[in-house]
Amino acid sequence: MVPVVEFAGRKVGVLGLARSGRAAAEALRAGGAEVLAWDDGEKVRATVDFPLIAPAEWRGIAALVVSPGIPTTFPKPHPAVIRARETGTPIIGDIELLYRSQRRARFIGITGTNGKSTTTALIGHVLKEAGLATEVGGNLGTAALSLAPLDAGGSYVLEASSYQLELLATIVFDIAVLLNITPDHLDRHGGMEGYIAAKEHVFDRQGAGATAVIGVDDDICAAMAERLRRGARRVVPISVDRPVEGGVYVENSHLVDAIDGAPHPVLDLSKAERLPGAHNWQNACAAYAVARRAGLEPAVAATAILSFPGLAHRQELVATIDGVRYINDSKATNADASEKALICYPAIYWIAGGLPKAGGIAPLAPYFGRLRHTFLIGNATEEFAATLDDGKSPYSRCGDLATALTAADRMARAERLSGAVVLLSPACASFDQFTDFEARGDRFRDLVAALSRG
Repeated sequence: MVPVVEFAGRKVGVLGLARSGRAAAEALRAGGAEVLAWDDGEKVRATVDFPLIAPAEWRGIAALVVSPGIPTTFPKPHPAVIRARETGTPIIGDIELLYRSQRRARFIGITGTNGKSTTTALIGHVLKEAGLATEVGGNLGTAALSLAPLDAGGSYVLEASSYQLELLATIVFDIAVLLNITPDHLDRHGGMEGYIAAKEHVFDRQGAGATAVIGVDDDICAAMAERLRRGARRVVPISVDRPVEGGVYVENSHLVDAIDGAPHPVLDLSKAERLPGAHNWQNACAAYAVARRAGLEPAVAATAILSFPGLAHRQELVATIDGVRYINDSKATNADASEKALICYPAIYWIAGGLPKAGGIAPLAPYFGRLRHTFLIGNATEEFAATLDDGKSPYSRCGDLATALTAADRMARAERLSGAVVLLSPACASFDQFTDFEARGDRFRDLVAALSRG
């Protein structure tokens, strides 16, 4: 934990007591602040072991620390946020508090609509493999203020959601990464313009010594990169579609470094088994660019990328049994996420279903030709079966994950096709049968382990 001493002897309101809010309350208390804490959820309040005071009773607070899930603008600001604005009270988040408390360390921020968790974990892995003191967290895993203190030379690698970026006030990311932007969370940002503006906050206050790493394969980010470059920022573009001057790109499955001059290939990404597909190649380009700007030699960065073990529940290779790979992609809770997996493999025994999202799996029809068979589970079974009927793609109604995996395993090992995968990529939420996508992925992992032992 990093104690926050800036508010020692003063009152601070902490609104929202899930993972990041609770860590903020504990860090502020450890630094000598008088913490006035509250969560609107009765179940959350029941788990808190320190005094709670409703925001209506807060008086004279020096700052309001807001958890990312609490609206500060759209669709409607929380009443405590409105009161803070009326009194001129600063409204900040936990990443901001970490920065104010650990100014000697390097700060690396990663955001984007897709891929930010994998990229954050990959950057952390590369820096650690190079022997650098590194803490990884933020929106991914460990709350920012639960990370360990770092001295000069250490690096905080922080995934930052659009919600968290709106709560920054003074932080300057030494290296800031924006992977991509597609429509998401529009209700929380008042539309697409607000969402784009929130993402761009990752580059706020950067000066000549800082670096902006930007994926330029979508028009929004490409325009942002050009705008920052005109403002004399150090911009390192990344692309999986085309060569980019002064950046990092993919050509014929090779990662090419053109950061400091003539382009030269440094890594065959087809050998990065835990980073399959173009979307993961973009993540690798971003991680490599960060590593180079952090002072690592090309060979060191490339070797570390190849040794990345992958991120749980995101195309996680669980096992290979009799030549068949078993892939846990439980984090794919909608069709767009599952598309990124379906495009990677030529012969797929697909486990899909759960609590369906709007649109179902109809957008995935172009990839049905890759499916050897689909094994349907959960509430989405009949909806998905109708779509697969339309696409003339074979399927079985399996009901639950264990039944589906047993059937998929039997068929995959009987057919023995080159490149075969049993893929859990549900294109659905998990809440009909599991508490969350992690529990679903953990169950898949356990079931595969049992198959392997058998």
